[in-house]
Amino acid sequence: MKTTSYYPVIMTGDVAGTAAFYQAHFGFTPLFTADWYVHLQSSDDPAVNLAILDFRHETVPEKARKSAQGLILNFEVEDPDAVYEQARKAGLPILVTLRDEAFGQRHFITEDPNGVLIDVIKPIPPSAEFASGYTPDA
Repeated sequence: MKTTSYYPVIMTGDVAGTAAFYQAHFGFTPLFTADWYVHLQSSDDPAVNLAILDFRHETVPEKARKSAQGLILNFEVEDPDAVYEQARKAGLPILVTLRDEAFGQRHFITEDPNGVLIDVIKPIPPSAEFASGYTPDA
């Protein structure tokens, strides 16, 4: 199988509000908008996409019609400190404050209006304890 594109789809009861959140705080622009679905693309990188879908839509299998849960979106960025300050000033909930992790990340965690976690990350050199877990290509 040759994958030509990959992006997460957040199922929610508030498509417009969720799309507006990602546009306002994470620099996404809508490419397609309907009342039940919005396809977003990063203003900085056209390869970075995110979709928002009404969980009640007929294309969603009946047994899966519920709002997103148990999901973390990782946004790898150049300057997590700047994004942290923007998120804090905007009043977003900060669930994990900005910090360096021994496994090789500088990051913080916030959440969207649905409770989907957003981990804003910059890779940093890992400690010796974790360095051996990385492949040479990582």
